[in-house]
Amino acid sequence: MKAAENRLLILAEDAEEYGEIIEQAGLQNLQVDTATDTASVGQPLGEYNIVLGDPPLISEVLDSLEKLEWVQSGWAGVDSLCQPGFRKDYLLTGVKGIFGPLISEYIMTYLFAFERRVFTMRSNQLQRIWEPYRYRPAGEITMGIIGLGSIGRRLAKTAKHFGIRVIGLNRSGKPCEDVEKVYTPDECSGFFKQPDYVVITLPGTPQTRHFINAATLGMMRPSAVLMNVGRGSVINEVDLVTALKQGTIGGALLDVFEKEPLPADSPLWEMENVFVTPHNSAVSFVADVVAIFVGNYHRFLQGKSLLHEINIEAGY
Repeated sequence: MKAAENRLLILAEDAEEYGEIIEQAGLQNLQVDTATDTASVGQPLGEYNIVLGDPPLISEVLDSLEKLEWVQSGWAGVDSLCQPGFRKDYLLTGVKGIFGPLISEYIMTYLFAFERRVFTMRSNQLQRIWEPYRYRPAGEITMGIIGLGSIGRRLAKTAKHFGIRVIGLNRSGKPCEDVEKVYTPDECSGFFKQPDYVVITLPGTPQTRHFINAATLGMMRPSAVLMNVGRGSVINEVDLVTALKQGTIGGALLDVFEKEPLPADSPLWEMENVFVTPHNSAVSFVADVVAIFVGNYHRFLQGKSLLHEINIEAGY
């Protein structure tokens, strides 16, 4: 068991809220400091051996944390800490289990809005148009999930609950609960030709960059909708815009982008078959992140392996 006092730097936009909840937890041998940005860190960075917070902020000071042993991310995406050439001599843990339910709510909200033509119905209402539409039941819908980590698996479970057929794609092709069949990247054509909705939950890594491109988009059904809640780098946005304009696919729901905020001159803003949301399909609720941190801190004190450890080399 570690006897020496540990020093925690909370470096996050919500640092004060994090700090208040962690102080209430009464963790032993822990001194806590908070900062909402790198400029407001009050103590020498070299004194901290633990950091909790937002990966982009942490990445700015990573090389100055001389005593760093462990970083607890408050976000699902840790790609800003896993760039080529970045240090890897510390433990990095994530927040698995938090975002799956939230992202499932987001995806199912839009899926049924599309299926029941909610946006059209609203437009008709405002124009006083009475025009019933036919729709298909959930049992006739196929969802294809790319990436079957904790988020993808939770989404599969939620979709199956409604009776939606679910197929998946990942590197291993291993069977997954609630997924009818799992394909590998070598079986892309067999995968992409089936779904009415293709949902991306992949992390942003060199291996996943532009996995969705002209070739894979061309394998999709012309009526299919692409939904991205993973990372913007997974999609080649130029190819996507072309596919949407040409009718190669039916539409897109995009919560993440190659550049954020999405530039004002991006054609995605004004395309009628595209729905843009500002990277909020799932947000970090501080209390949930703290619960993971507290559990891991007890394990850290006892010298046990930490939960949700991330392979920095792989990026997930």
